[in-house]
Amino acid sequence: MKQSQRGITFVGFIFVMCIVGFFAYAAMKLVPVYSEYMGVVKSMNQLQTEPGIGSKDISEIRQMLNVKFDIQYVDDSVIPPQNIQLKKQSGAASLRIFYDKRIDFIYNVDLLVSFDKTVNLSGTGAAVD
Repeated sequence: MKQSQRGITFVGFIFVMCIVGFFAYAAMKLVPVYSEYMGVVKSMNQLQTEPGIGSKDISEIRQMLNVKFDIQYVDDSVIPPQNIQLKKQSGAASLRIFYDKRIDFIYNVDLLVSFDKTVNLSGTGAAVD
């Protein structure tokens, strides 16, 4: 009676480990970027709850955001000041932050991650993406 073999060969195992390693390396590069973005979103949501925030001008809001970015471990050099915009329209104010983050990946291959978040600063306080 012939017994059939089960399992994976060594070459197959190496191939599977290369694929798993590639995705693990990509995750190691991308997780800190998304963690930083979550800090930006948290800072924006905290700013949203400040009293009278809808009536402040953009320079005050940028200054308040920089303080909140320091607390959330967000590198403020990642977000240029011109990418923090305040839009006031018919009594309602909304804050938009948008930026791109380039990550060195492998040799001459880079990953480009784009973020864009808008929150309402007056009224209901609902976020707008």
